[in-house]
Order: sequence, then structure tokens, then C-alpha cells
Amino acid sequence: MTRHAQASAAPAAAADMRLDKWLWVARFFKTRGLAAEEIDKGRVHVNGQAAKPARSVRVNDRIEIRQAGSVRELLVLGLGAMRGPATVARTLYQETEASIRAQQQAAEARKFGVEPANAQELGRPTKRDRRDLVDWQRWSASVDDE
Repeated sequence: MTRHAQASAAPAAAADMRLDKWLWVARFFKTRGLAAEEIDKGRVHVNGQAAKPARSVRVNDRIEIRQAGSVRELLVLGLGAMRGPATVARTLYQETEASIRAQQQAAEARKFGVEPANAQELGRPTKRDRRDLVDWQRWSASVDDE
């Protein structure tokens, strides 16, 4: 391959990036492996289609990520060469207005939702409670015991 051919091939390679790597560089997942798992589970869509980890991501692609009960819709603004600080990662994408509103509504719902720990009336059983349970289980009649 000549130098001219190598120079012309370099910009073409920089025009796209693997989806799992982009999600890792943009700091949506801690590792590329976790990003690939989420993609394989069908929780990531690119331009409205289910994706695979090796799918190419380009500038202006729309990515939809389902995480923790919410859906994030992103517009790809750039491709990073390597993972860096969060401030740099935020420049790689823009979240849609609908997605931002949905995130805020989910935060409000969590804020005013019922705390599961408060709904529990009794805590951990005491030693006496455990003895009563064992005693009750020993004397309980069951159809299977016959």
C-alpha cells in the first residue's frame, strides 16, 4: 500500500466507530463489555433499529438507550478517539428535549414515590421471633407429612 493510499484510508476509518466503543467513550457504561451486554440484550437502538456491538456509529446518528426504567434518546455529535473526562464525553452527544423531560419526570416520580423500607412494619426477626417460627413450623400440619 502506498503512502497516498494510507493517508486516504485514515479519514475514512475515523468517520465511524463501533457502537460498544462509542458508548464506553461517551461514558454511558463503565466497560466496553457492559456496553456490549446491554446491546446484545436489545436495550440499545441506532436510528430506530436494533443494533449489534460492532455496528458503526456515525455523526448525526440517533441512539436510544433503555437504562433503569427510563429511555434516553441521543444525537451523536462526535466520535472520541479514547475515553476521557466526563466534560469531554458530554460533547460527543446531545440528548433530545423529550428525553430530558422524561428523565425529569422519572426523577420526580422517584422523589415522591413510596420508599420500600418505610412500608416494612417489622424489621429483622429477633431471636425470640425465630424460635417461634421454628416452633410453629415444627407443629404445623401438612398434607405432605402423611
